Amino acid sequence: MSGGSAAPKPGEPGVRAGRSAGPGRVFSWFGRLFQSGRLLQDGSPGGPVLRLLVRWVRRPLLPAVRLYRRNIQLRVVAATLLMSLGVVLLLGFVVIGQVRNGLLEAKEKAAQSQAAGGFTVAKEKADAPAAPGGRDGDGTSGKSGRNSVNWRSDLVEQLASGGPGAFNVVALSPEAQNVVSTNRAPRVSGGVDFASVPADLRSAVARGTGPYETYAQIRYTGATEDREPEPGLIVGKRLNDVDGNAYELYYLFPLTQEEQSLNLVKGTLATAGLFVVVLLGAIAWLVVRQVVTPVRMAAGIAERLSTGRLQERMKVTGEDDIARLGEAFNKMAQNLQLKIQQLEELSRMQRRFVSDVSHELRTPLTTVRMAADVIHEARSDFDPVTARSAELLGDQLDRFESLLSDLLEISRFDAGAAALEAEPIDLRVVVRRGVGG
Repeated sequence: MSGGSAAPKPGEPGVRAGRSAGPGRVFSWFGRLFQSGRLLQDGSPGGPVLRLLVRWVRRPLLPAVRLYRRNIQLRVVAATLLMSLGVVLLLGFVVIGQVRNGLLEAKEKAAQSQAAGGFTVAKEKADAPAAPGGRDGDGTSGKSGRNSVNWRSDLVEQLASGGPGAFNVVALSPEAQNVVSTNRAPRVSGGVDFASVPADLRSAVARGTGPYETYAQIRYTGATEDREPEPGLIVGKRLNDVDGNAYELYYLFPLTQEEQSLNLVKGTLATAGLFVVVLLGAIAWLVVRQVVTPVRMAAGIAERLSTGRLQERMKVTGEDDIARLGEAFNKMAQNLQLKIQQLEELSRMQRRFVSDVSHELRTPLTTVRMAADVIHEARSDFDPVTARSAELLGDQLDRFESLLSDLLEISRFDAGAAALEAEPIDLRVVVRRGVGG
């Protein structure tokens, strides 16, 4: 069986005529703002207005952006929701496509079977000989009955009676003869508008001998004119009537039931998909929380350790990776505390050593100073070399006393017994002292 594809399937995008806006036409001030950089038609610059608009839009978004950047749990949950939504949409499109194809395929098979039976009945009815007594097989009288204008009406009524509500039948003559005033006017059932049959399908049926089918919108007239158009499957074939004249017989199968089934599947998938996305988001929130909470706890304890509270430790429960992380963190904090205590003890020992050395050196230094003063006063009795040595001894003792005083001052500062006070000093004096030796 050959089939035609004269019209698009239901749901496929069509072309709708409309008035073109033109290449340079702008409909709103948003277009003028973003295309030409000007907000007003009189040419006033829109740059400051654009910046104000951007600031006005960004201001309420800044807290959300800051929260998103600082909260890893929120980022993971948002990424999970987006990926889950993408997967659900992809699966939904695939499932809906499979269901749609299955429904249409089943409908096509049923429609082809029903239409083939109707075409056979119409051919047998046209080829049936006249019955004895001047009446043919359908009860009309003689040859004049077989040529009656009611033959097609009776045929359409007979074929349509086999499936009221399931399909409708349309009998059409060639287009030049489809005039209501002629004997070969269109015959329809169920108030169907014969114009529902697409012209390209009629052309295919008129040229060929086999049945052709296509999808189109089925419209209604007469008492059913208020009925909304509905998608349908149209199957047609060219036949001959009792007079041997060619005519076209079409079966119109509404797809209302299939459309309702598809909408039910879409609604079910949408509800299930939304539930799955929300459930995955909640699961991701709980799972990430179990990981993020110990990390946040470790960050807080690290901040308290940095302030000197070295006794802080993480609470460790279980034996998983997070527990091992907590144990390692506590061990690190303990070792850090021990090292700091050792350094503090070493620093105390160093300060004590400096203080003790400073005090211990002052007593022998005093004795040496007294002896050096005696020698320095008697240098005139010595030879020049010994006299010069006595002078150098006095100068170096003065320098040693200065260093010892500085060392004692440093030990006092380390012990907290004295406070540093800044005071202005003339660097030129220091430089001269250093240069002069």
